[in-house]
Amino acid sequence: MASAPSDEELIGRIAAGDRPAMRVLFNRHQVRVYRFLLRLVRHEANAEELISEVFLDVWRQAAKFEGRSSVSTWVLSIARYKALNLLRKRTEAELDDEAAEGIEDDADTPEVTIQKKDKGAALRKCLSALTLEHREIVDLVYYHERTVEEASVILGVPENTVKTRLFYARKRLSELLKTAGIDRGWP
Repeated sequence: MASAPSDEELIGRIAAGDRPAMRVLFNRHQVRVYRFLLRLVRHEANAEELISEVFLDVWRQAAKFEGRSSVSTWVLSIARYKALNLLRKRTEAELDDEAAEGIEDDADTPEVTIQKKDKGAALRKCLSALTLEHREIVDLVYYHERTVEEASVILGVPENTVKTRLFYARKRLSELLKTAGIDRGWP
């Protein structure tokens, strides 16, 4: 029995116009890319629309793939670019994090909310309170298990910038979790 083709082989076949190869690559990566997009744009319909655009770009640009990173890293960098463009184009006025923190919340206190939800939900809430740059780093390193080098390629920033952002993301997340009443030793 033949082994499944590598992503690199699939890209070569896609560059030659092989539609079945594109389907295989799409099926292999669609869930990961969708989740990555969803965490960035925070809107299911937008993430679904973007995933189509991402893989359309993969189809169009397959011949330009240089192999300087893994195919999955390349695809995630395309996804990130698409998501950031969408976020920049949003016309509706959105509050920045500092302004949002200044608004008094009449809802349950963080302690009451956490008592109502499981710890996983509390963690997701704390993650969503991070800046986009910090969410990206946490998402790539912890959810997508990317190395600092791969994250650097995807984000288009130096490795030291990735390390710095990761440091501050973990520090901020730790503060948010502590405020939410969750200690670092939780399972």
